Amino acid sequence: MKKLKIAQIAPLWFPIPPLKYGGIERVVALLTDGLVDKGHDVTLFASPGSKTKAKLVTVFDKPLIEGGVSWNNPIWNLRNLSIATEMANAGDFDVIHTHLDIWSVFFHNLSKCPVVHTMHNPLYRTNADANKDDRLRLFTEEAHRTNMAFISESAKSQAMVGFPNSRVVYNGIDLDDFKFGSGGDHFIWIARVNKHKGIENAILAAEKLGVRLTLAGRIDSTQQDYFDNVIKPRLNDKITFIGELSQDQLPEFYGSATALLYPIEWEEPFGLVVAEAMACGTPVIAYRRGSMPELIEDGKTGFVIDGDIDLLVEKMKLVSGMDRNYVRGHVERNFSKEKMVEEYEKFYMDVIGENA
Repeated sequence: MKKLKIAQIAPLWFPIPPLKYGGIERVVALLTDGLVDKGHDVTLFASPGSKTKAKLVTVFDKPLIEGGVSWNNPIWNLRNLSIATEMANAGDFDVIHTHLDIWSVFFHNLSKCPVVHTMHNPLYRTNADANKDDRLRLFTEEAHRTNMAFISESAKSQAMVGFPNSRVVYNGIDLDDFKFGSGGDHFIWIARVNKHKGIENAILAAEKLGVRLTLAGRIDSTQQDYFDNVIKPRLNDKITFIGELSQDQLPEFYGSATALLYPIEWEEPFGLVVAEAMACGTPVIAYRRGSMPELIEDGKTGFVIDGDIDLLVEKMKLVSGMDRNYVRGHVERNFSKEKMVEEYEKFYMDVIGENA
């Protein structure tokens, strides 16, 4: 395969890879290093403190989250894109790959080289009147010249914009980072603390069954009251919260559990924790929302069920009998970083061919 000059444009909130929270950042880190390992000339546009095998370009003096920059402030991410576009037009890149959602659309038609977008977030209506949903409207206007990668078939099929040139590329994980575990006698839940991530459902099921449940995850400032008023009062000797975990802590967390509970209440585009848990041999019981039926092989690597607490409890009784080696193998076959890199390479070659 031809060796390419590739720009990877990451969000600037957290370093690449993130120290703790940051699913997009973790995927960008693996993709960038994987492309370098295959001989491509890669430049990563990311925040200072990022560790990468690629050349690093930064436009702000620290990760935006540390700089107190509002999540709603796009200025530095736009600056990131503008510099990458300038470099592309000077002949520095064969392809730009951006992970910045709507902000990328303002620049892809200004670049002399093709641009690939990965849609990490849901692309559905956020306003009852579609004409007032500016993000949706702009993507619709630009769809004909957008090379779009979705991270699941669910995310693609539920998107309220159709892209003539789009495909699905599943997120990948580094299997060396997630060692096989022999399981244990407790259940786990991990995500950003948020009702839509199913934390209350997991707690209720554990209470009904009388089992131990360990909760982990990041609490954003906007969710602190929710945690303090709704979740914290239900914690006890059996149901515990251990906070946000680092990469080094995750394998033991996953691998020592009977199963991961993921009874989500939204259309999750992928769900990296599901793949991570299964990589450690730990089955996952999830509600049938978003990408869950694509990630979990029902009855073999976990269970995908309708949103019902009693059904969740019933499956929790059955999950310990699953073959944890098979669960691990499922991730090796479908969600490795190597497979993700190969799929993006194919996409790059396709769009370069169309624009040659």
